[in-house]
Amino acid sequence: MCAFVMTPAAAADRADHATDWTARPAASGAGTRAGDDGGRPYFYLEGVPGTVLQDRLAVTNPGPTPVTVRLRGADAYNTGDGDFAVRGSKGSTGTGAWLRLAADRVTVPARTRAEVPISVTVPTSVPPGDHPGAIVAESAGRSVGVRVHLRVSGPSLAALTVEDVSVSGRTIHYTLVNRGNAVLAPRLALSADGVFGTLLRREARTLPVELLPGQRVKLSEPWRDVPVLDSVTVRLRVTAGGGAHSEATGSVVLVPWAPVTGGVLPALAAAAAGAYAYRLRRRHRRPPDGAGPVSRPMSDERHLVKAGADT
Repeated sequence: MCAFVMTPAAAADRADHATDWTARPAASGAGTRAGDDGGRPYFYLEGVPGTVLQDRLAVTNPGPTPVTVRLRGADAYNTGDGDFAVRGSKGSTGTGAWLRLAADRVTVPARTRAEVPISVTVPTSVPPGDHPGAIVAESAGRSVGVRVHLRVSGPSLAALTVEDVSVSGRTIHYTLVNRGNAVLAPRLALSADGVFGTLLRREARTLPVELLPGQRVKLSEPWRDVPVLDSVTVRLRVTAGGGAHSEATGSVVLVPWAPVTGGVLPALAAAAAGAYAYRLRRRHRRPPDGAGPVSRPMSDERHLVKAGADT
């Protein structure tokens, strides 16, 4: 399944002046002047199941030659590390599949803007909540994603969990899971406590992640001042709009293995040498064969013991 990480249109426009075309939502009542595309950063569409929602995409070409841009709809999702990405041309089953463009390609003359009508038909059986998608515009090897934020009317549930907390080296690892039907902007607060008290405290801050419904992302936090020797409990608390919240802990015993190994091995070596020397001394003290006293016969020994018992 082909997919790519979305690049905001404005950032992509600045990156390549040779193909300086743009694609973004058309401004309401926009005129024909190139470069006047309005201020909407993404499409926001809302309706009940069965509704047909309509809007317009503006493709602007400020350059000196015509530009042909291919257009398609796509579902959006989070990559494993939290980036916003879209499905390939055949991988969409949600908003990307419900979205229709008046044309799948448009040729824009020099210094001109073209507006392409779009529509989203919300299936009657679709559940309520956020269904993120995008319109992908492609030309000359360059792709731009225009986000489509589709909200289906109905009960909204904001729910998330933080899981799999662990410490590795100078990094705290954890996983966030969006278990509701709304897009979340999570906030994270964390702390770490050792045997002798607090080691780390960080107040809640908004993470640079837009967590989509049903998505799971693995994130990390740097921890430069990790103690060398301690038993540590790390606690993470995440919150988001709509009352979503979760808390999880992870424990780790930190041991400076190199110094410990360096001290244990010499001790073990010294103990082994001592045991070997002791065995050698025992061997040298044992009398040679035939030099020791002659043992009494077993019958005599039994007699002596019995005689001693009678006395």
